[in-house]
Amino acid sequence: MVDHVFADLSLAALYDSLNPWGPGDDFYLDLVREAGAVLDIGCGTGQLLRRARDEGHRGRLMGLDPAAAMLVQARRARPDVEWVLGDVRVRRWQEEFDLVVMTGHAFQELVTDEQIRHCLRAVRAALRDGGRFVFETRNPDARAWERWTPDRVREVTAADGTPVRVWHEVQGDGLHRDRVRYTETYAGPHWPAPRVRDGVLRFPDTGTLDGFLAEAGLTVTERYGDWERGPLTGTAPEIITVARRGQPGSGVDR
Repeated sequence: MVDHVFADLSLAALYDSLNPWGPGDDFYLDLVREAGAVLDIGCGTGQLLRRARDEGHRGRLMGLDPAAAMLVQARRARPDVEWVLGDVRVRRWQEEFDLVVMTGHAFQELVTDEQIRHCLRAVRAALRDGGRFVFETRNPDARAWERWTPDRVREVTAADGTPVRVWHEVQGDGLHRDRVRYTETYAGPHWPAPRVRDGVLRFPDTGTLDGFLAEAGLTVTERYGDWERGPLTGTAPEIITVARRGQPGSGVDR
């Protein structure tokens, strides 16, 4: 699930345990290695940029996230990365980055058309000529939300050694106008009550994504259905998009 809403340190400290390094992180790390200046929008605790710096990346690395508690975790691990509190509504850059990424399905938290448009305009402005924007969304045809049920509980260990149980539950009938409402629940044995948050994710199809990208002047150059760069099919779990900065209204390469 998307985890850019951890509002306190106790939950933010669980982020890396709930989201261990995986094939998607390897995919993005390969891209970061090739880029001199990288902006990670919705960076969370900064696992991606921290790993890049750990292995010797000497370029500019910047992580942007609206959750202060998440950035506390990031700064503790790698103070030599630029960690910026906020989002693209209040932070803007002009042709400063070779690569902009949104990982962890962060793009799906852009629920309205205007949120998507605003983000993509900011991304294009931040990219240098020929720079790439790479992100992923869950393939709506794969219907991942049908597996978000209360019986699928994950358990992680908190800093004090106690277990924390986490589960998700879809609200309503599932997908409605390409959006899914759900709850995310955290429960610990010594907590007075579970902590529950409501969330909404958007599941755009490729046509919708391509329209927004073309409008912003971002041209799709590659698209994959999984982290091994397999083709996008009806059963593929992801829609992984690689787009380059082009001219507004220049269209989409398919």
